[in-house]
Amino acid sequence: MQQGYQRKRRRPVAEINVVPYIDVMLVLLIIFMVTAPIVTQGVKVDLPQAQSEALAADSKPPVVASIDADGNYFLDVGSSSARETLDLEEIAIRVGAIIQLEPERPVVVKADRSIAYEKVIQLMVTLQGAGVPSVGLMTDTPEE
Repeated sequence: MQQGYQRKRRRPVAEINVVPYIDVMLVLLIIFMVTAPIVTQGVKVDLPQAQSEALAADSKPPVVASIDADGNYFLDVGSSSARETLDLEEIAIRVGAIIQLEPERPVVVKADRSIAYEKVIQLMVTLQGAGVPSVGLMTDTPEE
């Protein structure tokens, strides 16, 4: 080496390379976008343990979809409480129209305690398909 020539020392670079982190985040985003619809396909119901809360007094009167002990479906839309038997398609059409006009209107299911669980699930899936964002379950206050 020559005496008058000194090599410049390289200083270490104190920067974080963020490109690998961005790649990992994009992969995670794609994974979550793919798995989110699969996870939320079930009917979400929070069943009460013992007591249930009443609807808020300032809320609109709920749409009540009922199932009697014989497995017949009925729909009560507040003021009109006609006791005509409906099929699931007719309930979906009527509730879908109501939800389009009043999206914040609550919808509850009222079923006889002796009815098969399958009938309640069919009604809830029908209501979900009609555009109802959440369905409540009507209960009696427990007797003590």
